Amino acid sequence: MDTGTFRGLITLILIIAFIGIALWAYSKRRKPDFDEAANLPFADDDEQPTSDKRALRERDSEADSRKDRGDKKL
Repeated sequence: MDTGTFRGLITLILIIAFIGIALWAYSKRRKPDFDEAANLPFADDDEQPTSDKRALRERDSEADSRKDRGDKKL
């Protein structure tokens, strides 16, 4: 088998794989899953970001204690 035949077989295999993936992606069975995934950026989050003052105080106190120990990388 020469190089040209080998390259031709590899090309044929890749074309078949591409067609298979395209058929899988555009099949009617996959449409509900892809529609759901397409709408994920528009979904509402259950939790709204809040300012957690206790967590901020803990973080600041940890930075202060690191500074007291001489840690220069803050």
